[in-house]
Amino acid sequence: MALLLRFVLLCGVADFARSLSITTPEEMIEKAKGETAYLPCKFTLSPEDQGPLDIEWLISPADNQKVDQVIILYSGDKIYDDYYPDLKGRVHFTSNDLKSGDASINVTNLQLSDIGTYQCKVKKAPGVANKKIHLVVLVKPSGARCYVDGSEEIGSDFKLKCEPKEGSLPLQYEWQKLSDSQKMPTLWLAEMTSSVISVKNASSEYSGTYSCTVRNRVGSDQCLLRLNVVPPSNKAGLIAGAIIGTLLALALIGLIIFCCRKKRREEKYEKEVHHDIREDVPPPKSRTSTARSYIGSNHSSLGSMSPSNMEGYSKTQYNQVPSEDFERTPQSPTLPPAKFKYPYKTDGITVV
Repeated sequence: MALLLRFVLLCGVADFARSLSITTPEEMIEKAKGETAYLPCKFTLSPEDQGPLDIEWLISPADNQKVDQVIILYSGDKIYDDYYPDLKGRVHFTSNDLKSGDASINVTNLQLSDIGTYQCKVKKAPGVANKKIHLVVLVKPSGARCYVDGSEEIGSDFKLKCEPKEGSLPLQYEWQKLSDSQKMPTLWLAEMTSSVISVKNASSEYSGTYSCTVRNRVGSDQCLLRLNVVPPSNKAGLIAGAIIGTLLALALIGLIIFCCRKKRREEKYEKEVHHDIREDVPPPKSRTSTARSYIGSNHSSLGSMSPSNMEGYSKTQYNQVPSEDFERTPQSPTLPPAKFKYPYKTDGITVV
């Protein structure tokens, strides 16, 4: 009885060994963003597997918000790779003959959205087998920047910082001194693997060129820093200079504003004077016409006089006939000559 039971078990194990199976073990693969991930899936068939060969790859996204979705399918000797929009054009079978037992795929130009669990299923009736592979996409450290946070003066405290622009955690840091003795200060040794080194009571011996290397499991990046520890600057002089410069700037601005306002007032005054001139006053007559008008009026006066009136007529009136210098204003022996803005008449003479 025991021999019979052993024979049955051996037959069952033999049948199981001859059935379809995937020989690739389950594993986790880590790749950097932008690289290509190779997901293996190799299988063997048994003589009893006589049905059509179907191969499909599915993805279970890492956020667990979506159900498993087919990303590529082989069925009826045809390949269908447009099921999953996020991977369209980026997933391909690596073998041209899938019946040879290789259903591996490549996922190109990896993105963070490609993180998840991938499942390979092989069917050939009556055999069925599947295996899972966990894909992790990491971002290489890049854009590392080294800088000094604080004043690089003797006796002061400041920090040396190393910051990558991007990079998947966990990140590791390593500082090195590249110049002079290439030996890091003893007080800094505890922070050699940190992104920040705190410097206390700095001395000129700290001056030099330093490098910071930041890395993770898929890559690394490096930046350089030039540290120059100098004597303290004359802060009082700098402050005084800044104050004087500010005052001079304010004075210059005030002078410009004063000149602009003065010029504007002068222009306004000229416009007001121009508008005050009366437009209805006729222009002054010429010198010649004025003189003739004067002589004519006196002749008229003489013609109208009778002989009896001639004796009372003073010869001094003829002395009032304007000469060639007619434009000169008659002057009073005691009063200064009057200045008039507009033309006027006096003793029958038009004065401009």
